[in-house]
Amino acid sequence: MEKTLVIIKPDGVARGLMGEIISRLERRGIRMIGMKFVQVSQDMAEQHYAVHKERPFYPALIEYITSGPVVLMAWEGNKVIEAVRQSVGATNPTQAAPGSIRGDFGIDIGRNLIHASDSPENGVAEVGLWFAADEIVSWERVGESWVYEG
Repeated sequence: MEKTLVIIKPDGVARGLMGEIISRLERRGIRMIGMKFVQVSQDMAEQHYAVHKERPFYPALIEYITSGPVVLMAWEGNKVIEAVRQSVGATNPTQAAPGSIRGDFGIDIGRNLIHASDSPENGVAEVGLWFAADEIVSWERVGESWVYEG
């Protein structure tokens, strides 16, 4: 089973989209295994976005993610990275497909509502950065046999 980190960013929280976003992912059939509501510290923001440190947009990215509370979630499932990223939509909301979270609720790339891990390796690393082992809950959803084959 793959793991992915999903962050509802400050604009998603401020706009009251938390329930809608969580509901869309739950209806997709994937399993939430961890969740918390936090104000991101400068240090955690820098660790999370370290890969972008040399990019010109890095300072604005750090300022954005620390500007208000976020919802941190760990999700698990077969092909969860691909399923979540498809549900989230393209990074630039104006290029995201209608029906995706960004396609339905976003306009500007600088306020794109949500983060989702982009690979299985990053999913493990990002979940490990934001969640302690005892904050991850292993459980089975009723009806998972109707979501996954075999």
